[in-house]
Amino acid sequence: MSDPVLYEQDGAVVTLTLNRPDELNAFSEPSMIDAFLEAVDRIRRDGTVRAVVLTGAGRAFSAGGNVKHMREKTDMFAGTPAEIREAYRHGILRVPPVFYNLDIPTIAAVNGPAFGAALDLVCMCDIRLAAPEAHFGAPFVNIGIAPGDGAAWFLPRIIGQGAAAEMLLTGEPIDAETAKSVGLVSRIIPKTDLLAEAQAVAQTIAGKAPVAVKLTKKLMRDGQHTRLEPHLEMCAAYQAIAHHTDDHMEALDAFFEKRPGNYKGK
Repeated sequence: MSDPVLYEQDGAVVTLTLNRPDELNAFSEPSMIDAFLEAVDRIRRDGTVRAVVLTGAGRAFSAGGNVKHMREKTDMFAGTPAEIREAYRHGILRVPPVFYNLDIPTIAAVNGPAFGAALDLVCMCDIRLAAPEAHFGAPFVNIGIAPGDGAAWFLPRIIGQGAAAEMLLTGEPIDAETAKSVGLVSRIIPKTDLLAEAQAVAQTIAGKAPVAVKLTKKLMRDGQHTRLEPHLEMCAAYQAIAHHTDDHMEALDAFFEKRPGNYKGK
C-alpha cells in the first residue's frame, strides 16, 4: 500500500499530498491521520522548512470522513457514544490544534472536491487557491450529524456568519467561483497550473525573513481572538524582537542594495 501522505521537499518548501485517490483521499482513518500528523511534526522539527503546500492526489482534494465506515459503524465510528467521542478526541481532533497552529505558512492547492473534514483542512491553511473543478461542502446535516471537526469554528471566521450558516445548515456545497466570492479562496487557477502556482507562492514566502514571517502569522492568528489594545502590545513586543534579528539588518541591506535577501532565520 502506498503512503497515505506524500512528503516532498524542494528547498525550503514542502508539498504534502493526501494520497488515497481510490478513496478520494478520505480523511478519517487512523493511518491517514497518523501519517498527516507525522508529516506536520516533521515539518515543525525541520528548521529548513519555511512554507508548506497541501493538495490531494487524483481528482479530489479529499472527500472528508469515510461515509461507508459511518454506515457500517466501523473504524472511528464504532462503539458506544462514549467510545465514539474518545475516537474523535484521540483521532481526527488531534489535527486542528497541530496544523492550524503550525507557525510556518501553509497554502492549500484545492484540486477538486473538499468536503467535511477536508474543508476544515482547507480552512486551517493561511492561503487557499482552487482549481475551477474544486467544490467545497460541509454536508454534516445531510448525513444526520453535526460539524465534528471544527467547521463551525473555522467557517464563520473566514466567510462570515451568514455564509457559514448557509453552508452548515443547508449542507449544500459551493463551487470555486462562489468560494472566491465569499473569501474562502483567494484565487482560481487552471488545474494544470494550480500546484505549480501554489508552490511558487510558497517559494516567495520562503524567500522572506523567516522570523518575521512566523511573527506575522502569529499576529494574524491571535488577532482573530484578541482585543485591539492587547494585540497592539503584542505588536510592540514582536517588533522589538524582529528589530534585533540579523535577518532584519540583512533585509535592510538587501533593500538598499536592490538585491534578494539571504536569510538565516536569526
